[in-house]
Amino acid sequence: MESLKILVVDDESRMRKLVKDFLAKKNFQVLEASNGEEAMDIFYKEKDISLLILDVMMPKMDGWEVCREIRKNSRVPIIMLTARSDERDELLGFELGVDEYISKPFSPKILVARVEAILRRTGQSNADEVLSSGGIVIDKAAHQATVDGKPMELSFKEFELLSYFLENEGIALSREKILNSVWNYDYFGDARTIDTHVKKLRSKMGSKGEYIKTVWGMGYKFEVEE
Repeated sequence: MESLKILVVDDESRMRKLVKDFLAKKNFQVLEASNGEEAMDIFYKEKDISLLILDVMMPKMDGWEVCREIRKNSRVPIIMLTARSDERDELLGFELGVDEYISKPFSPKILVARVEAILRRTGQSNADEVLSSGGIVIDKAAHQATVDGKPMELSFKEFELLSYFLENEGIALSREKILNSVWNYDYFGDARTIDTHVKKLRSKMGSKGEYIKTVWGMGYKFEVEE
């Protein structure tokens, strides 16, 4: 599959390089712009950009202006970055059609995970993709999962749950969000069904089961130790 283009727009060169390095590791083609006007020029020139990572505070044309212009004729996914954690900013972002809103400082790994999740949600990633992390490999097309090269005998929901964890590596997920995403409906019953599935999944993963970490009072997070 041809690598997808992502436009990173930030007036700080160090920030652009940090984001670019992490995205490049995931085989994304990264384009850079240092201000809003440059971003618009690149966006209209390239035509096939799959996602924008857009800083709010920039010279010449800020992130809100860029977003307004792009939304006049494109629904390309946009992630907004801001140094301010202001609810009004966040609400404005969503009103303008922003897909995600991340406050600085942020974890580059989590940013990349959000990028991948949005691209999957908008149908721009390969549905037959292979997910892998920490010795765990999931082949969605073949519906197979292995740990250190050995097949795991997973039920359908266990397979879906493990796939969801890998797709959202490093992100804390509430039980409600897991239920809505993996079971595909609003679940009003006992959320302990998640705990039961996680317990079985951890057991089948052997020592790698510790990658599924409990976030007390909330849910779970899949995280591989460096």
